[in-house]
Amino acid sequence: MNQASRNAPLVLVIDDEGAIQKLLQVALGAGGFRVVPAGSAEEGVVAASMRRPDLVILDLGLPDGDGLSVIARLREWTKVPVLVLSARGREEDKVKALDAGADDYLVKPFGTGELLARIRVALRHAAQEGPAETTQITAGDLLIDLEKRLVARSGEEVHLTPIEWRLLSYLARHEGRVLTHRQILKEVWGPNAIGQTQYVRVYLQNLRHKLEVDPSRPAHFLTEAGVGYRFKL
Repeated sequence: MNQASRNAPLVLVIDDEGAIQKLLQVALGAGGFRVVPAGSAEEGVVAASMRRPDLVILDLGLPDGDGLSVIARLREWTKVPVLVLSARGREEDKVKALDAGADDYLVKPFGTGELLARIRVALRHAAQEGPAETTQITAGDLLIDLEKRLVARSGEEVHLTPIEWRLLSYLARHEGRVLTHRQILKEVWGPNAIGQTQYVRVYLQNLRHKLEVDPSRPAHFLTEAGVGYRFKL
């Protein structure tokens, strides 16, 4: 193994389907990643502890337990990005996984191109949470300065209300990650607002009108139907 291969990001794949494991070994290897396979929940948790992967790909239907319990156990000691890869496509399953601490959710069957793109976004987000977290975010003609609490579009400063700013900064800090209605409400409005999804809808629409070139076809503030929202650069 050469130096470049040894420095490649390590992905732990927790899935009991042999065909999926083989597919991911090939696709991730071609994408420049190293892969560690695990076929059960217990094997996956142990591998995560021993190998300290840069990202975990997790199936929810495992022979010795539900993937949600794996997320809970991982979140007791690590912030490693977790991308759920599951045949369960119901909105309820997506919301449960994301609320449990997963960073993203992709339904089987999946395209390898989209999977690799989601992995890159999750790794980029994890890097931004380190000691050198960026304070300026550029998305098209938008400039978001988190330290100065300033946002500009095409060089012109845009006035936001305090709640609009809290919502924007929360989404921007988690660029590329699906945030559920529950997560957004708890962070921006507080725990007493959980369930008031209309708050998020109204203020997201405000941000689109102020910051999108075409609010009817948003490029940055994307809706994940029935789940929540994602901010995209």
